[in-house]
Amino acid sequence: MKIGLIGAGRLGICLALLIERAGYDVLVSDIRDDYVSDLNEKKINTNEPDVEWYLRQTKKFEATTDNQRVINECDIIICLVATPSLDDGSYDISSVWQVVEDFKKSSAKLSGKTLVVGCTTNPGDCEQFAEQLDYFGVDVLYNPEFIAQGSIIKDLQTADMVLIGGNGKHLDDIKKIYHAIQVNVPTIHTMSTTAAELVKLAVNCFLTTKISYANMVGEVMALSGRECEIDKVLGAIGADSRVGPKYLKFGYGYGGPCLPRDNRSFAAYAKKLGLEYNLGSTTDKFNTEHNKFLVDWVIRNNEKNLPFAFPYVSYKEGTDIVEESQQYRLCLVLLDLGYKVYVADDLVKDKCDDRIIWGVPDEEVFWIEL
Repeated sequence: MKIGLIGAGRLGICLALLIERAGYDVLVSDIRDDYVSDLNEKKINTNEPDVEWYLRQTKKFEATTDNQRVINECDIIICLVATPSLDDGSYDISSVWQVVEDFKKSSAKLSGKTLVVGCTTNPGDCEQFAEQLDYFGVDVLYNPEFIAQGSIIKDLQTADMVLIGGNGKHLDDIKKIYHAIQVNVPTIHTMSTTAAELVKLAVNCFLTTKISYANMVGEVMALSGRECEIDKVLGAIGADSRVGPKYLKFGYGYGGPCLPRDNRSFAAYAKKLGLEYNLGSTTDKFNTEHNKFLVDWVIRNNEKNLPFAFPYVSYKEGTDIVEESQQYRLCLVLLDLGYKVYVADDLVKDKCDDRIIWGVPDEEVFWIEL
């Protein structure tokens, strides 16, 4: 059995390498010519741990710029193309539709093949893809990943659950792939594609709510004069098994390329259904207000009026992503207020404001470590 992946970005290349490592023939496609050439020479420029090592070990891995070749040669085709956010919070799925059109234009026998949509889509999208491909005998499944940038390989290998929407000829084969690539025994949840699309958004919406709740408690504690006991209070709350300690920490709001977008998409879908009492929207507003609280909080605690310093301003330590980074947003506000700001880790230097002083400070500073 040959596995194809269309879209070999940060997630796509990691998943492809793990599948190849499990013993499958893997063919990936990507629109970047130079990137594809590098992959075929077993070269990659990435900050993701272990990716370079896995690529160097490959024996049955190949990259191409030709989606049609992936569709023609592979039995299971995983689609991991970009689905950027639209102004209303929903996802732009035009790149997925292009893959569907590529299937319809294929000269190969399509009956019995499976398209697995792995990128985040809006609830109901995969049903529409399936309607288009049913005539050709192609099954459509939805199989999103629950990972974080900077630990993709590890997250794929140790996922708490595997979520698969839909049914078809290759459902059991996909389950076998996950059993092969994971170091733990995964819990696999199957349901309709629309239900699975909703689960993907709802899980991340729950996480944004929990992060915001912890920050709300922290704000209350700080304004009550019990700032020194924030960790104790949240630790006690998290000790209740009904709550749990994960994502229950006072600090920056949520950021990065997934949580904010999924939260807004969930809110957009709820609004589409006529639900105005929308927790997703409320959480998004709180996340913005919390950053304003942090500005006042760090300035108030900087009693010597020292320059500020951040260990890093990417959304997560060790990554090169500043998309919706609350650290970076706080940094920009402090710069606008006239403060001198240092950032120790220069991994994202080329993506950030020129006013930042990069490197470890050589003067006394107020470190912001949340």
